[in-house]
Amino acid sequence: MTAPAATTDVRRLAESALGWLSDNRAGFRLGDDALEPDADVNGSWKPLGELAQMCACVRRHTRPGTVLHDTASDLLRHAWRETRDGALFLDVQRLEPWATYPLEVYAAFTSGGLRHPAYEEFLTGIVRTRSWRTTELLPNRRLSILNSERRTGITPHEAAGTALRRTWLGALPEPWAFERTAGYTLTHVVYHLTDWGHDVRGVPADVAAYLDTWLPAWLDSCVETQHWDLCGELLAVAASLPGPPAPEATEDAWRALARAQRPTGEITEVGRGPHGEEVPAVFVNCYHSTLVAAFAATLTAARRPDGGRAAGATHRGAQG
Repeated sequence: MTAPAATTDVRRLAESALGWLSDNRAGFRLGDDALEPDADVNGSWKPLGELAQMCACVRRHTRPGTVLHDTASDLLRHAWRETRDGALFLDVQRLEPWATYPLEVYAAFTSGGLRHPAYEEFLTGIVRTRSWRTTELLPNRRLSILNSERRTGITPHEAAGTALRRTWLGALPEPWAFERTAGYTLTHVVYHLTDWGHDVRGVPADVAAYLDTWLPAWLDSCVETQHWDLCGELLAVAASLPGPPAPEATEDAWRALARAQRPTGEITEVGRGPHGEEVPAVFVNCYHSTLVAAFAATLTAARRPDGGRAAGATHRGAQG
């Protein structure tokens, strides 16, 4: 279907988001305590891994010499340097042999062509153990490990299709059961099935049809509640389906997300706090939603006939 004439300029939205992330790269640091037993993984390894993952995806869907590709490449190198060119993965896996997050973060770098042979050699012994194969994980997290194994060159220890049917999305639940936790779970199931939008054929036909039907309604609910982080994640899912929804089905969400983007490029996770207060645009409240917006916009641009640049689209900073 031909895109409407006034679709949001998603490529420019992504450029603005990556510009803010580049200016705020100091927030993506592991810190000297990254290997301490009581270190907060969610405040160190997780943001760094998310930066690496999103930048690797942006690089994969853009051409060298473009603003998006070159900025993403620069940020990916920054993230890799924070891991001492991969050496910290070996250190942390030795300290926590059965932890899965080091592999999940490392796999993001491998998708960007960055590898640490000594870590991979150590890891091959770990993944052959019964303990690794039977680690208790939520079903969507199991899919993450399987995809991380595959990206690192390890034979996945279970079929992705088997793991999929144990997830909320794989059961094709009643659509009115959708809420915040289910939303984040289903988005990551799609990311792992498609290797973060790289192989759209990874989504089975029944799951794709289910999402095609219900994504527009779920996006409307995110816009209504100003939940911009989940809105961006669902837009990335839409761009990862074998047959993405017609632009008209997601355009209202894209317009709302573009309006939520500040002139300097950042997007807060939510528009209003639980008591109606304005959410401050500080790093911790913006980095993830801004990363997701860049990721979703890049995927969408790559699949649009016009490359994501809409003739006649208005834009102030990132406003559509």
